[in-house]
Amino acid sequence: MNIYVSNLAITTTTHDLRQLFEPYGVVDTVRIITDRDTGRCKGFGFVEMSDSQAAHAAIVGLRGQDFVGRALTVNEAKAQGARREPRQAHG
Repeated sequence: MNIYVSNLAITTTTHDLRQLFEPYGVVDTVRIITDRDTGRCKGFGFVEMSDSQAAHAAIVGLRGQDFVGRALTVNEAKAQGARREPRQAHG
């Protein structure tokens, strides 16, 4: 299961995020989205866990938890095709 994590501090590393999720189960991959110019965290990332029960437990357990002074937003990531399309101006 792919998990979306947001409201991360710009100093957050993949190691930090992995350590946060590992108490809930095996973490397959961690990806923090970074700014192309600065290389800093853009405030969100993704954690992949193959065990769906562990992933659900992590979502429930970490949602709203304080991490480096910020309340985390943690949800199941939506598939790319499920994202809302941007609105186009009618001309």
